[in-house]
Amino acid sequence: MIETPSLVDQYCHGVLRTELGLGTFEARLARTEGPPAPGTTLFDTQTGFAVRRWCPPLLGLEPHCPPARYLARRRELGVLETGRRLLRGSGITTYLVDTGLPGDLTGPAEMASAGAAEAREIVRLELLAEQVADTSGTVESFLANLAESVHGAAAHAVAFTSVAGARHGLALAPEPPGPGEVRGAASRWLAGRRVGEELGDPVLLRHLLWIAVAAGIPLQLHAGLGEPGPRTGPTGPALLTDFVRATAGLGTDIVLLHGCPHHRHAAHLAGVFPHVYADSGAALVRTGARAAAVLAEILELAPFGKILFSSGAHGLPELHVVGAQVFREALGGVLGAWVAEGAWSRADAQRVAGLIAAGNARRLYGLE
Repeated sequence: MIETPSLVDQYCHGVLRTELGLGTFEARLARTEGPPAPGTTLFDTQTGFAVRRWCPPLLGLEPHCPPARYLARRRELGVLETGRRLLRGSGITTYLVDTGLPGDLTGPAEMASAGAAEAREIVRLELLAEQVADTSGTVESFLANLAESVHGAAAHAVAFTSVAGARHGLALAPEPPGPGEVRGAASRWLAGRRVGEELGDPVLLRHLLWIAVAAGIPLQLHAGLGEPGPRTGPTGPALLTDFVRATAGLGTDIVLLHGCPHHRHAAHLAGVFPHVYADSGAALVRTGARAAAVLAEILELAPFGKILFSSGAHGLPELHVVGAQVFREALGGVLGAWVAEGAWSRADAQRVAGLIAAGNARRLYGLE
């Protein structure tokens, strides 16, 4: 038996503070822009089945119980008690929380309290830039305040994260834009934007990434399918290669998030470039019972010291549980099979499991 007693969830979001009905809960099970097809349910997905397998016992129910019974029990306990039981039952001992999504979500302090765990903040770059734009009257003040805000956030955040790939595709030019190009882009964007409008200008996105690189803390890039919504270009880690190469040797580590279905390329980049790490989280959660096969493909290409666990969970504490349990099952299955075949020693398998589950993240983010 390969054990992972402690997990560092190196990328997740907070959980909703509000009660959820059946339709709202289902919508949170999958990254979707609309309801399921008529007559179907999003519980009939790998994620939905995993929730029904792992979460009911933590609420005092039998595994695989019907969705209606599970949600009724959820309402009986209330949102706070449900969240507490699920988060504490996940086995996650440290949460790194991206605080950049809208909605009534818990922050790092609340996650730590509910989960009896530690929690640190990941700052989303685009939201930070949008907040600066809302309070800056001129182009000059915006650019000065932006640089100051990014470097100020680096003093307390454990990492930055960027959704530039989801907003504009990852075909952005790799080099930093010139000062004149940045001022022109900022002038056009500020002149035409409404308060609260999202940043989508490719020049300013590049400028923001390079300010973050200069700040020196790890930079997480959404490199796969990411979140639902409009995009103006293709996504996938294959298009990150030039940016990764341009940032080599500068002292800032790059973490590729949401690699599915591009997890093999993300793993390849982690093997080629010393400053690149591959996240296994979303790739495993979405594939459910097939997670072991996906994890084995990541382990084929990436050095074991460059692979990180995450749940990628957002909104539902059930997704933190599923992320943790699917990861444990997949990792134990893959490494255990290699031990049984005689390809690995049990001691080596246990050591590698500890690295991927927590050790690599603790080293990368300075959590010791």
